[in-house]
Amino acid sequence: MSYSKWIAGGLGWAFGGPIGGLVGFAVGALVDGMRGGDAPPAPEPGRPRVHQQRERAGATTQGDLALSLVVLTAALMKVDGRVTRAELDLARAFFRKHFGEPQAQQLLLVLREVLKQHIDLPGVCDQVRRHMPHAARLQLIHYLVGLAHADGAVSRAEVDLIRRIAHLLNVSDKDLESISAMFGRSDLGHAYRILEVDPAASDDEVKKAYRRMAMKHHPDKVGTMGEEVQRAAAEKFKKVQEAWERIRGARGIA
Repeated sequence: MSYSKWIAGGLGWAFGGPIGGLVGFAVGALVDGMRGGDAPPAPEPGRPRVHQQRERAGATTQGDLALSLVVLTAALMKVDGRVTRAELDLARAFFRKHFGEPQAQQLLLVLREVLKQHIDLPGVCDQVRRHMPHAARLQLIHYLVGLAHADGAVSRAEVDLIRRIAHLLNVSDKDLESISAMFGRSDLGHAYRILEVDPAASDDEVKKAYRRMAMKHHPDKVGTMGEEVQRAAAEKFKKVQEAWERIRGARGIA
């Protein structure tokens, strides 16, 4: 297996705390298989948090985002009380689409380990919220909403859990509704929801909303997290642009 740059020393704060406790065994197995390298030792699952490796300070890396996604994906998969082979296949396809095949293999390995464990969702989300910037948290929610839509049917339990995760991450209901609308129909109503603006708003208010949303979801906001994450962020940015063009056309805005 080709070892991901995320595993080979690309991790920061996610290697400690609740997330490190959940993923430590699987990440440790990957690190042990590396030939050389400077990857840090994995925390030991099951030990009290005070004995875990201290969370690293600094910016969020793509490894931090990827492992946070794996843990929250596991929570989403477990929401109905059982995990099926079809759900695992969907998760692998989703990881492959967004991160590539070598990374997908590794993320699936970590996911299988996390699925065996109890997930302290408030603790995990608190760790993410304290360390991950808002733009990256928006991308994390975008991934989760996309995963929920991957099988073509989003359950009430999935909607409720994603909303709970969003609240725990300090992602507003408006931001969640905007991201969710990106996966809905391409109609005028969804366009207004994406821009977080009322259909009765003036043209100037709509223009301001577009500029605000374009800034919020610009791929440069996650520019330090690698090409894979930037490409996914570009999908959000494109949806914002498409929503603006739809509304502008309907209103005849020059």
